[in-house]
Amino acid sequence: MPTVADIARKLGAVLDTYVPERTEPDLLVPANDYFELAGEEFGRRLMLTTGVDGHNYCLRPDFTLPVAQGFLRNGSGGAASFGYWGKVFRQRSDGPAEFTQMGLELLGHADADDALDKVLRFVVDSLEAAELTDLTLTFGSVALFEALLRGADIPEVWVPRLRHRFGNPVALDALLLRLGSAPAPQEAGAIPDRTQLIAEITEQMLTDGLSLTEGRTPAEIADRFIEKRELEAARVPHDTLGLLKAFLSISGGFEHAVAEAARLCAEHDIDVAAPIDTLRRHAARLTDFAPNIALSFAAGFAPRLHYYTGLVFEVRGQGTDVLASGGQYDRLLSALGADREIPASGAAIWVERIGEAANV
Repeated sequence: MPTVADIARKLGAVLDTYVPERTEPDLLVPANDYFELAGEEFGRRLMLTTGVDGHNYCLRPDFTLPVAQGFLRNGSGGAASFGYWGKVFRQRSDGPAEFTQMGLELLGHADADDALDKVLRFVVDSLEAAELTDLTLTFGSVALFEALLRGADIPEVWVPRLRHRFGNPVALDALLLRLGSAPAPQEAGAIPDRTQLIAEITEQMLTDGLSLTEGRTPAEIADRFIEKRELEAARVPHDTLGLLKAFLSISGGFEHAVAEAARLCAEHDIDVAAPIDTLRRHAARLTDFAPNIALSFAAGFAPRLHYYTGLVFEVRGQGTDVLASGGQYDRLLSALGADREIPASGAAIWVERIGEAANV
């Protein structure tokens, strides 16, 4: 039976075949980008501190974001490959903890399909090096869900909220329940004129002796009030809610589940040909070089990080936590300040979990 050191050495050797050098982002990183790009749920898992400059910092909870930030600071603009091995730090229900992760990030590669296949092959090579068997790789597709939202009868004001909660079953189920019990449009309050509302709020704040600049401004208060009224007035049809629930419930063996998702969307005249083709293409290539890994598809699966865009995946063993996960995140770099959308794919591997799965 291999020791922990044996597995670490084998995993490190795999990483070295993909990148000649390893990157090591700072342990202490600015926290605000995680709150803005990764979501509140991920934010609650950060290990936070406040600097003397008043800014929030956190111990590095992952490598993807700081690697992307470093890529932009370098400013080369070309394709780059980053490999890493190091500690990440996250809050857990039983207290803070640190974990060892290794991973691969491919940024700016012109052939996005080839980059994603390389990431998948890296994951497979790593797990095979650890001599793990009985593995299942589950695919999800953010692009497929977004295509469904574009094609379904959904008021535009609700689309970003549904997308924002994708990958978080509890939050998404709660939102669908709320939409199903929403009042009829005629029962919702009228949407006021924005200019008039700002004037009224300003007058009231001055009367109450409140500052117009400290805290929320009259314009921000007005916009939030109008947004709430728009949400109340924009009702999602019950048929659409049924479609969303049926779609999110699809899960199982890859071919059957993907075919079911395609059939459901076709029944509602929603064009999902492109994301379905992408799923099948990458699954076929993965099967060619990893025929012993079982493939599944879950329509509601996505990492709880808002910057993922296209195909996503995770790998589990029999009765284990996630051993590896990753996918495409083409919008992250533009969200961090890039002047264009830059293709990006990556994966993280949990080293200690692999050791546990190998019964070390």
